[in-house]
Amino acid sequence: MDPEVARTARESLDLAFHMSNILDTGLDRHTLSILIALCQQGINPEALAAVIKELGREPPPKPVVP
Repeated sequence: MDPEVARTARESLDLAFHMSNILDTGLDRHTLSILIALCQQGINPEALAAVIKELGREPPPKPVVP
């Protein structure tokens, strides 16, 4: 990858992550990068946001006790 393109991508992700933190989304940098990549691939951002919100409402799975 071209170093300039990589630098721009990193700066864009840094900015998006900063905005995500201000908005208290609870998304980590890796998850945010995946969501951005999905949007770039044509996934509807509003539908994606709805799925993420729904997943956030689900209680965490209970650990399996042997």
